[in-house]
Amino acid sequence: MDRLQGLLQRFSVSAQMFHSGALCGINDFEVNGQGQLHLVRRGPLEVRHAGESHLITEPSLLFYPRPMAHRFVSDPDTGADMACANLAFGGVATARVAGGGNPISRALPAFTCLPLSELRGAEAVLELLFDEAFAQRCGRQAVVDRLFDVVLVLLLRHLLDSGRIQAGPLAGLGHPQLAKALVALHDEPAKPWTLESLATQAGMSRSRFAEVFAQVVGMPPATYLASYRITLAQDALLRGDKLDRIAQDVGYGSAAALSRAFTAVAGLSPREWRQAAAAAAT
Repeated sequence: MDRLQGLLQRFSVSAQMFHSGALCGINDFEVNGQGQLHLVRRGPLEVRHAGESHLITEPSLLFYPRPMAHRFVSDPDTGADMACANLAFGGVATARVAGGGNPISRALPAFTCLPLSELRGAEAVLELLFDEAFAQRCGRQAVVDRLFDVVLVLLLRHLLDSGRIQAGPLAGLGHPQLAKALVALHDEPAKPWTLESLATQAGMSRSRFAEVFAQVVGMPPATYLASYRITLAQDALLRGDKLDRIAQDVGYGSAAALSRAFTAVAGLSPREWRQAAAAAAT
């Protein structure tokens, strides 16, 4: 059972390196509409954001899945050696619109700091990434961007396995029984899921499944299913798909049924939402 495949197939996650080398003194990173992933090869480095301060003294990963202003402070002469990338989560450009945003980025902590030594299986990838990032070889940007993508997936896997995500759908994917139901739902969102059929997937009674799902994921199963379907519908709207086709693909019998569900979740009709998303992207 691959807990991430269904989400990653439907919602793109990609990285683009924008800095490699030493960062010296004070460096401010303003909100740019994207998340960011920073790899610290050598510190020390002080990280400041949202009234918090963290001192990084060992090779570490700094992960901001959603836009957040932050400041790095290092020695003004020797600095800190880093490779930094902007993150494009599919759908994140619509986060300012009601109900918009990528379900992966929405479910993650606002900030994660992790020693690189704790990212299991990443040693060879990180060694190659730093080697390419700090060199000037032909095709360097493309190689490093893809390696950042790999590090990001390894990080998501680590967060699931380590239990560091305490609530939301990714916490559900970290639960041994709920994960079975969530993976099935993500793989086949148009299937006529009921509380009973999802509980069967999880190997739990209906009442116990409903109780644990609400505690871990933060909402009832039916609410999550509706929200996930509407997120898929939003992604399809941005691609220009027709409403009738979207309704069939995400589990509603007609465009009218989808419109009612869409409005209930997003607070806007599909047409209004698409117009607002287009305006927000400009």
